[in-house]
Amino acid sequence: MEIGFLTACLRGMPFDEIVAWAAGEGFAFIELAAWPVGSRRSTEAGPFDVANLTSDQAARAREVLAEHGVSISAMAYYENNLHPDRSRRRRHHIHLRKVIDAAEMLEVPLVGTFVGASSDLPPVIIRDAGILFRNLVSYASDRGVRLMIENCPMENWVRWGLPGNYAYSPELWDALFHEVPELGLNFDPSHLYWLHIDHLRAVRDYASRIYHVHAKDAELVSDGTYRFGVLAEQLRGNPWRSGWWRYRMPGRGGVDWRAFVEVLREARYRGGLSIEHEDPEYEGTEEKVKEGLRLGRRHLAGVVDEIGSG
Repeated sequence: MEIGFLTACLRGMPFDEIVAWAAGEGFAFIELAAWPVGSRRSTEAGPFDVANLTSDQAARAREVLAEHGVSISAMAYYENNLHPDRSRRRRHHIHLRKVIDAAEMLEVPLVGTFVGASSDLPPVIIRDAGILFRNLVSYASDRGVRLMIENCPMENWVRWGLPGNYAYSPELWDALFHEVPELGLNFDPSHLYWLHIDHLRAVRDYASRIYHVHAKDAELVSDGTYRFGVLAEQLRGNPWRSGWWRYRMPGRGGVDWRAFVEVLREARYRGGLSIEHEDPEYEGTEEKVKEGLRLGRRHLAGVVDEIGSG
């Protein structure tokens, strides 16, 4: 099982340098961040302008990948496709289609995104998501691309105290797949871990839906649970800080990676493990980010090798 990483953590680093560094560190693939140029959120970065990608640029990118023996596993554009602001929602949809176009040009088989959320009631959200994603899946399929959604709840994204991405649990997956049977999952065990959802059972139950896997860990903080409870820290109002759990590199949280990789193999998952770097202990500088990626790769490679030789 090959190991790669999502490039969003290396914000500002040119594509050629990302690919060369990945190859030198033993990564087999990258998951290419594809937000618009000038995206304001610090965790979002694209090494080139996918919205205006030309055939010559795509050909050059494929040459760089081939030269270094690195592939692109998926394109990543995770935005709120049900945003309550209709103009912003429309902009997200336009860019997502451009990402799908770029995936076709780069010969990338997968594009990942969020369902998102609005201020409507959940049944309305699922209905709207069905209408939207049936059209998007058809658009992608015509270009030889499969569309997938990630299972992060994006808590507090739209409204404080509520999920901002209605695709985080088996209940919601069943509803979405009923609406859009061709949709898949970019499966991330870290979210299920802190939500107390059995991620190993979820792999078994949704094996046919797992198109791609994010390798991210999560750590539960006991003092935070005592002080804030599972509804999270309230008074400082940071939507990305719960106070009772945090994301970590693989091997530094509570996910049992040996058991996870074993159940993926049992489920006949044929893809790789893409490290999504959101560990606060390895942020702040490019070198710290790279150190985190190295540690994550080392842990995952050890698990994969051990299982392979067992």
